[in-house]
Parts: sequence; structure tokens; C-alpha cells
Amino acid sequence: MIRSCLLSLLGLSMLTATAQEVTKVAEPVEWVNTLMGTQSKHSLSTGNTYPAIALPWGMNFWMPQTGKMGDGWAYTYDSDKIRGFKQTHQPSPWINDYGQFAIMPTTGKLRFDQDERASWFSHKSEVAKPYYYKVYLADHDVTTEIAPTERAAALQFTFPDSKESRVVIDALDKGSFVKIIAEENKIVGYTTKNSGGAPSNFKNYFVIQFDRPFANTMVWSGKDAVPNKMQVQDNHVGAVVGFITKKGEKVYARVASSFISAEQAELNLKEIGKDDFATVKEKARKIWNKELGRLNVEGGSVDQTRTFYSCLYRSMLFPRKFYELDASGKVMHYSPYNGQVLPGYMFTDNGFWDTFRAQFPFFNLMYPSMNAHIMEGLANAYKESGFLPEWASPGHRDCMIGSNSASLIADAYLKGARGFDINTLYEGILKNTQNEGPLSSVGRKGVKYYNELGYVPYDVKINENAARTLEYAYDDWTIHQLAKALNRPQAEIDLFAKRSQNYRNLFDPETKLMRGKNKDGKFQSPFNPFKWGDAFTEGNSWHYTWSVFHDVQGLADLMGGKKEFVKMLDSVFVVPPIFDDSYYGGVIHEIREMQIMNMGNYAHGNQPIQHMIYLYNYAGEPWKAQYWLREVMERMYKPTPDGYCGDEDNGQTSAWYVFSAMGFYPVCPGTDQYVLGTPLFKKTTVELENGKKVVISAANNNDNNRYVQSLNVNGKASTKNWLSHQELMKGATINFQMSAKPNKQRGTAASDAPYSFSTAKK
Repeated sequence: MIRSCLLSLLGLSMLTATAQEVTKVAEPVEWVNTLMGTQSKHSLSTGNTYPAIALPWGMNFWMPQTGKMGDGWAYTYDSDKIRGFKQTHQPSPWINDYGQFAIMPTTGKLRFDQDERASWFSHKSEVAKPYYYKVYLADHDVTTEIAPTERAAALQFTFPDSKESRVVIDALDKGSFVKIIAEENKIVGYTTKNSGGAPSNFKNYFVIQFDRPFANTMVWSGKDAVPNKMQVQDNHVGAVVGFITKKGEKVYARVASSFISAEQAELNLKEIGKDDFATVKEKARKIWNKELGRLNVEGGSVDQTRTFYSCLYRSMLFPRKFYELDASGKVMHYSPYNGQVLPGYMFTDNGFWDTFRAQFPFFNLMYPSMNAHIMEGLANAYKESGFLPEWASPGHRDCMIGSNSASLIADAYLKGARGFDINTLYEGILKNTQNEGPLSSVGRKGVKYYNELGYVPYDVKINENAARTLEYAYDDWTIHQLAKALNRPQAEIDLFAKRSQNYRNLFDPETKLMRGKNKDGKFQSPFNPFKWGDAFTEGNSWHYTWSVFHDVQGLADLMGGKKEFVKMLDSVFVVPPIFDDSYYGGVIHEIREMQIMNMGNYAHGNQPIQHMIYLYNYAGEPWKAQYWLREVMERMYKPTPDGYCGDEDNGQTSAWYVFSAMGFYPVCPGTDQYVLGTPLFKKTTVELENGKKVVISAANNNDNNRYVQSLNVNGKASTKNWLSHQELMKGATINFQMSAKPNKQRGTAASDAPYSFSTAKK
């Protein structure tokens, strides 16, 4: 009976009677839980996500709003009321939103204030999928449904028998406009509300087309109705349109918006055209199944399969398309940098400090054509603002450190992506290496010190100086690699090769850790390796010491060789989760997330240390990586509202899981290599954009058999601890033989180790 019910519930997979093993995934989108990570709050993140109703990389997302309008924690799982259904562009609660307006159905007395119109709801009457959202609003006896396109959405409201059925449009504060065009069953308007990074002329123009006439109308401003008017412009305005409905009657609204103009919003509405709600929903479902279905996993548990596709969904939301198609189909964009409407691609809502690590390498593997468009968008951002973006939403935001756009660009070009202006991008990269930007996150803060001394000093009032130094050094290595590929002058190539070794300047031989250094060349003192922030970014020395992606062997040599290196890696898990929060004056959520995970000082909930486990492969003990990777995949990720162990961050933490579940990971973007881990599933089939397939098999894989006994690549035994991107792109068959006991003879030779600058042929 139980098994029969489970089969009926899933309706798309075959499960063995014993272990509930998923042997087939026919509809991958049905495995996605968009609520994964939504049980979050300011003090503790389990993802800090919201259920994005969207298409992959869509310009507009939609979401149910439980928090106050303007609150970054827009949807939290523990809330019990919905205030409206919002068009959103929020990449993170910490960055917040822009281009937002809300729609809310109501019944009974007139209510347009967000608190008064809010309705109780239950997750038991909520359906949350990437392509479809449905919820029952108890206080109004109304069911709301939403289905997306890239720049538009279909909303359907099922009303009760009422002469007071209404739809409230809230254009939000900070300057807005609405106009009711009753003869066309239409509402138009704009919102200017944003959280920064927007030019002074920023507007998000919207159009809402209903399928029936209005029984009554009104506009409002602030908390007051505006009588005898069909339009209003003020700080915070909205509209209400009424209907006389019978029980079960559906009111259908087609909604679109544009950052370019009201006329362009009308054009964007053509994405729906005359499609009814069911058709929009079905088209969106097919798009998600097509994209998610390019990775097919078999032989995992129900939870593992749900987690995999939920993470894959998250990895395909950002950066969002910030471009539109004009009447002739030409690609255009409103520039969030100079406020002009210009030709060409634009993408936004991404922080490269997070996503250079795994998300963009994932695009280079799976979506190289789209990533080429993103690169062209970066070139446009540079031309329109004078600097490459590092955190954009929609324009430059002063958030995080590094100049990691160099990693994105180099990795894309070196892995074969073309069709974008690499020379303009390289010009932007070089500018970063010579200049501070108008914001601390743009260009390189402390660049003069870095270029002259080889590090950013601790005592010159530049926070996070050691982290900046380590990231600049890695970025310089990516520039070195790209400069070689572009046949740049040898002196330039050599300069960046030399600067890539600047990480050595911060290595403290006494503690064998990275440590801030003063301008006079002496290490800062006193030194607490457990102190978060200060010289480091959202982490401590134990987390950032490993940020030598391009020269792991060089780091190991500094520590005294591979054995000492492994001891230091082991120590991350051995030392207790102690911390010093004095820099912040209190426990930030990233600290708390490390503390409660029972994994020592390993802080997977934040990005700096996420590659660290893979470093055992460089030191001849890959079985330790296999052990800890399986621990992280099984303990830190669940397909539940509290399913992440920290901020999901624009797809990065999800992409880590997707890569790791496949059995490899891009430790060093800019190389051709993926470092081996341990596959989670018995079989993964990857359909590449070029039509080739990568088939990863681990027939005897299970919870106990986490260790790689042997590896076969295209029919040949391999002891190497890495796979080649170029070889994968040709199509490949990879066979893992798994075991419950580690094979301590495989992958131990120096020749088996992945790339390090110190040992590579120059």
C-alpha cells in the first residue's frame, strides 16, 4: 500500500521496493522543490531563497510575498500570511529588490493596504513549482495561480460567489504611476522602487491585461482612495478593479513589464499572446523539463534526486536576462549603468565573488552559447560604466571583494566560448589591475599597495586585506593564462605569472596559515586564526588559507610538503567550531551556520572554503576527499525548506552540489581540469550543447560505497585525480568502481595530481 501510494504520488519514476531507489526520471521539473531554503531568517540562513516562478534566466520572476513590501526576506516558510504576488528581481535578501510591483486578489470590503489585504494561507494548500504556483487565500476564499514566460506572466484567480471580487495592484513606494484603461480591460503603470544600483531615470513599466470588463474601478495613493480618477502619480500608488463573480469563476490576467518603455512592455506581453493559462503553464513546464533533462540521474534515493534537481533549478536562475527584443526582434537593453537604451545583450543580478567558483564553470560545461551572451553583456557593462561589474543588481553594487570577473572571462575563453568582444573584456581586466573603482567592489581596492608590495597591507585601513590579496593573486593567474591565449606581449604574460605568486607573501610559516601583513613587512599581531572578518572576508584564516586555487602544490610546499598539507586539511574538521566575532561585534549568520553543523571549522555555508575538500586530491590522499564530500552532500543538503546550510547565493552553492553529485568539481577555473570527488548516483547522463553525451556510471554505488576503487575513462584505466574539459566535450564514458573501503594506492602519485602552477610546464 505504501509503495503503491508513493508511485502514484511521484507519477514519473520507478522505485525499487527495498531502498526506494529512483531508476528513472521522466519529468525532472516535478522533482524540484522551489521552497528548498526558504525557512530562513536574518540570523540564520538555510538558503535565503524564495520560490521563484520563472523560466531559466528569465528577465522577470514572480513570487508570493509574505514579508513587508520592501523587506528582503520576502518569502519565509514560517510565515502564515501572503500580502501579494510580486514581480521580483531580487538576487539576495542582502541586496534586496528592484523593478517590483504586486498584485493581490481580495473579496469583501475594500482593502488595498498591504496589512489589511493580507490573507492566511497554508503550505497544505500551496503548490510551488518552477513553472507554476498555486495557493488558496483563506481570508478571501480565492485561489491564485501563476505561470511564467521570460518577460511576462499569466495570473489566474478563482473567486467565490461575490459582488465584491477585486484585484489590487500595488506599484509600491519611492515613486510610482498607475492608469486604468477601462475600455481595454487594462492597467498600465510604472514602479521606480529599487535598492540601489539604478540610474536616476530607472523605471519598470508594466501592463496588466484582464480577460473581462471591470465592474468598478478606483485608484489610490498612500492609504487613501483618489476619487473620480482613472490615473494617479505619487510616492506610493495603486489601483483596484472589481468583478462580479460566481463561485468557481476564474479571472485571467496577462502581465508583462519592461525596463525600456511602456510600449516595450506591450511588446513583451506578446510572449503570451492569446494563450490561455493552461497553455502558458504547459509551455513553461516543457522549457524546464528540456533544460533540467539535460542532466539525467539514476540510482539515487528519492531525497537525493529531489535535492539534485532542486539545486539544478537554482543554478539556472541567475544571472538574469536584462535585455529585451524590439518590434523587429533586435536585442536591446536599458543600461543600468548609464540609463540609456542601447543595442546588445545585458545580464545582471550576480555576485562574482560567489559564482566564479562553480556556477560559471557549470555554464561553460553545459551552456557555452548562453555564457558567450553573458560575456558580451559584460563587455557592454564595461563600455557603459567604465568598469567590469563584480556585483550587479541591476547596476554596480558595493558588495564583496575581488576582481573575479577576470576568472569568468578567462575560463569562458579558454574553454572555447567565442562570439563576444574578448579584446574589450581584456581591456577591462587590465584596467582592474591598475585602478580602484568608484565603489570598493569595483576595480581593485588597495591596488597600488598590491602592485608595489605584492600584497594589500593590514595596517592601511583597507579591510579584508588578506582576502583581497589572495583573490587578486588567483585572478592574476587567470589573466596570465588568458594573456598567453591572446598572444599578448611576453613581458605582460610574465608580469601576471609573477603576481600570481603573491599569495606567498601572506603565508606565515609559524602557524602555516595565511595572515595579514603590515606595510613594513611584519605580520600583524596579535593573530587569531579563528577571527572572522578583519583581514578576511566572511571567514577566518582557516577558511581563506586554501584560496590558492591555481597553485595548490606551491601552498603544500610552503606548509612543509604533502603530509603536512594533509594534516592542515584534516585540522579544519578536527578543531572545534570556535570563533572570534569581535570584528563584527556579534555573531553573523555565517558564523552560526558553521557552528551548528558539527563539522569542526569547516564552513560550507559560505563560499571561501567550498573547494577545500577537493584539495586532498593534490596531496595523494583522494579517499579523504571522497569521505568528506559524501558527508557534505548527505548532511548539508536536503530537499526541504531548511535544505541549505547557508546562503544559496545566486546558484553557487547549488552548482557545488550538482558538480559534486556528478563526481567532479572545477577547483581552479581557468584550467582545463575538473578535480575528482565521488559520484552520488549510480548513473548520470549529461547531454552537452554540442550533441555529445557524457555518461558517468557507478553501478555499485550506495551510501556505504562512497570510495573510488578504480576509474575507467573511455575504456581505459585512469589513476589521475582529474578529468579534462576538452575530453568531456568530445563525449565520454566514465566508469567508477565504488567500494566501502578506501583504495589508498589509487591516485597517490605526483603525476596523478591536478594542475598546479608550481609544477606545470611553463
